[in-house]
Amino acid sequence: MTETEKRMHRVCFTGHRPEKLTRHEKSIKKDLEKEIRQAVADGLNVFITGMARGVDVWAAQIVLMLRDEGCDVKLMCACPYEGFERGWSQEWQKTYREILAAADFVKYVCEGYSRACFQIRNEWMVNHATRVIAVFNGEKSGTKNTIDYAVKVGVPVVRIEG
Repeated sequence: MTETEKRMHRVCFTGHRPEKLTRHEKSIKKDLEKEIRQAVADGLNVFITGMARGVDVWAAQIVLMLRDEGCDVKLMCACPYEGFERGWSQEWQKTYREILAAADFVKYVCEGYSRACFQIRNEWMVNHATRVIAVFNGEKSGTKNTIDYAVKVGVPVVRIEG
């Protein structure tokens, strides 16, 4: 299967960190699961997460839950750089490591930290997907930049109110 053919089965996520969200985590997770299940129903079964705290991690957990239930889905983790989670709380770091260990594929998009590494990671995800599921609160952010990039390159965006 060519890279173009593989892309036709992939969805990526973008969304805010928990402290920037205006809706409750439980409500957002419910909407994420609904959109992930819809993507699977549409024939999309490979999900790319950028592994940031909040939406990215929650989406990854939902994909892994569906896989554990027997759903034919795969999880790709597109981390901006190795060690990007080091400044997080112990709980978030533990969750991050568990997801990486369970993922079907892990990619470190950049060799190390740079001011551009998150945007580079976001563009990499969009460039390898045929749909973006975005949890967005309307504010200027990396999430908005990712949505804008997806629109620019013609990748459809499903928006969930964040």
